[in-house]
Amino acid sequence: MRIAFFGSSLVSSYWNGAATYYRGMIRALAGRGHQVTFFEPDAYERQQHRDIADPSWASVVVYAPRESAALQAVSQARSFDVIVKASGVGIFDELLDEAVLALKNPANLVAFWDVDAPATLDRVNADPLDSFRRLITRFDVVLTYGGGEPVVKAYERLGARQCVPVYNALDPSTHYPVACDSRFEADLGFLGNRLPDREARVDEFFLEPAARLPRMQFLLGGAGWGDKPTTRNVKYFDHVYTDDHNAFNSTPRAVINISRESMARYGFSPATRVFEAAGAAACLITDNWQGIELFLEPGREVLVANNADEVTDHLLALSPARARVVGAAARSRVMANHTYTQRAVQVERVLEGKWASTAGVA
Repeated sequence: MRIAFFGSSLVSSYWNGAATYYRGMIRALAGRGHQVTFFEPDAYERQQHRDIADPSWASVVVYAPRESAALQAVSQARSFDVIVKASGVGIFDELLDEAVLALKNPANLVAFWDVDAPATLDRVNADPLDSFRRLITRFDVVLTYGGGEPVVKAYERLGARQCVPVYNALDPSTHYPVACDSRFEADLGFLGNRLPDREARVDEFFLEPAARLPRMQFLLGGAGWGDKPTTRNVKYFDHVYTDDHNAFNSTPRAVINISRESMARYGFSPATRVFEAAGAAACLITDNWQGIELFLEPGREVLVANNADEVTDHLLALSPARARVVGAAARSRVMANHTYTQRAVQVERVLEGKWASTAGVA
């Protein structure tokens, strides 16, 4: 299939947490013989903070941050077999939603890929006049970053023809164990951009344990935290480029995943950092959310915490040897069950099945 993909950015992770997900999925789809062209706007200084050059496994089209340029980019996708509009492009999302649907014809498939389904659903359910609400029924299929049955049922109630969760995973060629790097030495590291529905949970699960454990070192990475008040044992690293993610995950004694509030509430939404950390054989602590056991076994492959007390308890009890055992078990699990190659097979079956039935292909 020839797939046109409209998303935030494939080449930059700057204020773009979906980058790893896009790269893993698209690279795996390309590995299965599909041709993907990724259309992304020149916005939010992402092109000035690129992590990668244009890859060999996808074509990248960067368009100017103007409505006319966005519409011109959509016109280039007219002849593709599958046209995907992702959520959270960041500019002209409403325009792009309408424009890609206008390309629908009997020979193609138009899909919506929601990389933040909890936020989308909360927004649409709170506003009956939300412009996206009336478009949901027109997409051939809705794919989501995760969310499990709660997200599927919510989209079905809004009239989606089909909703399929496609979870984050590991690309073993990009995330793997590396030697420790002195820049990232810490007892606990957290990597994530500062966002309104994450900040209070970072306060609870990361900064509160840091305040309670002044003799331990904590590492905070991600854009936007520079003016955040912290205790002296918290080191801030600002935006961490993807080239440094393996070292960031491999060096601290443990790393923590802290879900955004909406994703924790819906459950079944493992963040990219869960699989990045597991791929690097990091000892992962995560806040508790429904469905974690589908991806990693609590107590053996991941340490689960319900609050700051339990994060603190994990750190006090965690020896370096125990951390290595948990990290190795997590890596074995994701290598066996949660790679992007496996996710690509799932996506391929959904898209090819829908395309065949929609386009009348035998």
